[in-house]
Amino acid sequence: MSFAADTKKELTLISEASSSQKNELAAVFAASGQWLRVDGRALFVVETENVATARRIYTQVKTQFGLSAEVAVRRKMRLKKNNVYGIRLTEGQTEVVLPHLGWDFATVEEPHKSGTILPFHEPPFTDVESVRAYLRGAFLAAGSVNAPGSPSYHLEVHVPTQAHADYIQEKMNQYELNAKQFRRKKGFIVYLKEGEKIVDFLSIIGAHQALLKFEDRRILKGMRNQVNRLVNCETANMNKTINAAVRQLETIQRLQATVGLETLPAHLREVAEVRLRFPEANLQELCERLDHRVSKSGLNHRFRKLEEMVAERSLHR
Repeated sequence: MSFAADTKKELTLISEASSSQKNELAAVFAASGQWLRVDGRALFVVETENVATARRIYTQVKTQFGLSAEVAVRRKMRLKKNNVYGIRLTEGQTEVVLPHLGWDFATVEEPHKSGTILPFHEPPFTDVESVRAYLRGAFLAAGSVNAPGSPSYHLEVHVPTQAHADYIQEKMNQYELNAKQFRRKKGFIVYLKEGEKIVDFLSIIGAHQALLKFEDRRILKGMRNQVNRLVNCETANMNKTINAAVRQLETIQRLQATVGLETLPAHLREVAEVRLRFPEANLQELCERLDHRVSKSGLNHRFRKLEEMVAERSLHR
């Protein structure tokens, strides 16, 4: 299973109080429920590709309301052709369930063949556990999250209305998650892009095993990136040292072939001879091999003087 599917499976195993289960179910219905006319019947349908989520919805309806929903399975015709599980409530069952979840059934539009979504209403609760349950339900119904080893971090919840997206974004940002949203052709996306914020969200909704897995992979990825940066930096420094050494050797060899090193001032002759003896050493190593104490900048200055001497001789030819 994908990381998102594993996360949802973990969430469906959470045992909650009756009120929290209703809040979770209300979020599911608001995020992915639709009124449909199927073969002349009015049905309220919630569809999901996650079998654990479908089982959770069916069980909650039965536990909370003593109703046995219909279950239908169809196969998608595009892309991965996954199974889609539909939890169906008849019109009579819907009249019982919706008022208990906060909707006034009399104001719900008549179902259409193409589907009618529920009007969003802001839940009346403000306590922490109820908000957590609602966010969990929204993620179960319409959420996804990239695997922690992916090139970028991304968690999103797809809801049908602007008002619902605003509400979920507001509740997420009460926890300082920096949630954002954008419009998509068939609804609105509330999303998180920062690894730390995704970890916080998984903790809020109770996906602690997924959180640990995500955090482990995130830390490993961070360490790997840090190692790569250090290796790249070390490689760049090594290349810089090699290029400088090659340039210095060429300068010294030209002076040796033209005027001879014995004609150089003593301090310049000393560094030239040390470089010839230790062609692969860096500046710090050369400093340690000189008879007199010289800093790296001082040594670099002497090499520049040698290069200037070669340049001046070239101009006077």
